[in-house]
Amino acid sequence: MTSFNAALNAAPTLCPPPALHFAEVAFSNLDKTLFGPCSFVLEGAGPTLIMGPNGAGKSLLLRLAHGLLVPTQGRVSWSGDELPRQAMVFQQPVLLRRSAVANITHALAVNGTPRKERRKLALRALERFGLAACADTPARVLSGGEQQRLALARAWVLSPNVLFLDEPTSALDPAAIRAVETAVREFHQRGTRIIMTTHDLHQARRLASDVLFVVGGRVREHAGADAFFSTPASREAQAFIAGELVE
Repeated sequence: MTSFNAALNAAPTLCPPPALHFAEVAFSNLDKTLFGPCSFVLEGAGPTLIMGPNGAGKSLLLRLAHGLLVPTQGRVSWSGDELPRQAMVFQQPVLLRRSAVANITHALAVNGTPRKERRKLALRALERFGLAACADTPARVLSGGEQQRLALARAWVLSPNVLFLDEPTSALDPAAIRAVETAVREFHQRGTRIIMTTHDLHQARRLASDVLFVVGGRVREHAGADAFFSTPASREAQAFIAGELVE
């Protein structure tokens, strides 16, 4: 039988995703503005790292981009005629009360994959992410790193054009962080557009093509990674990179 890695190498690269547009987007709750208004365009291959201090609005931005929240002002849109296929992995993975393999076969069923192909594809994905031995283990008893890799494996089988990641390594040990970052790079190499939040400067330096810097619910800076880390334009970004409190 063809190995999963061989099948992966033979698979066509995903088409580049369309550009993501935020046009004067804001989000309010109980008459309090929590995000925006702001405008920007994300285009190109990425990965884009969304950075900023705690409470800056990074996760809100990600949820607005993915469509989990509807803006109370402005418009979020993608260029082109069709929405790209999207997936999202949260800081605390959302897993069903089922085995690891059943979490993936369920996603494939929802995606319309024929029943006879689901378990084979799910097992290959688990093997790809180092979880073959955990196939029949209840997902919710896996370690934090294993749960995050399971969430990534579930996203992988759906071949998303865009993958949103919300602080996917914030509670993991160094080995698990390395495994997740390796997976992020491989998603990117396959052609998936990565849009990811992090507060970890070292991680952003390792992964980012460009950086969106958010403070107080506003995008204060959008720049290529090299420019952002070497010559940040905003006072807030300069303080953040220097390890100072950002006000």
